[in-house]
Amino acid sequence: MTPLGHITEEDCDALFNANVKGLLFTVQKALPLMPDGGSIILNASIVASKGFGGWSVYSATKAAVRSLARTWTTDLKDRRIRVNALSPGYIDTAPWRSVTVAEMRANIMSSGTVPLGRFGTADEVAKAAAFLATDDSSYVTGTELFVDGGVAQI
Repeated sequence: MTPLGHITEEDCDALFNANVKGLLFTVQKALPLMPDGGSIILNASIVASKGFGGWSVYSATKAAVRSLARTWTTDLKDRRIRVNALSPGYIDTAPWRSVTVAEMRANIMSSGTVPLGRFGTADEVAKAAAFLATDDSSYVTGTELFVDGGVAQI
């Protein structure tokens, strides 16, 4: 979390290298191994849809991931490879349990930001990914599935 005016080139490079460049070249290298009719699930985030202060570079990388799901859907249509983005919201993982973000977590919960009133679980995200990976979602491609308790929807 770095506000505009304090972002360094190193910060920007690190986030784009990990979240965009790394993703792009990983998928590119995996494509020859993928069977036709397969499924690619990209890890995006609700921050691509919300305007959280101090998150501009990270948010931009996740917006790029969302864009890749759309464009790769077109690029891979002849192979019938489906590409979707999974966008988690606040998920109860180790970083959210640390003392350093305890106040932020409490503020999120007390503000009513999450319509379902709780953080999600890693299992809930995994179930959404499993849906996108199976034939149960055979007519779903180029989309973004939010697993966020409604945060990005209201």
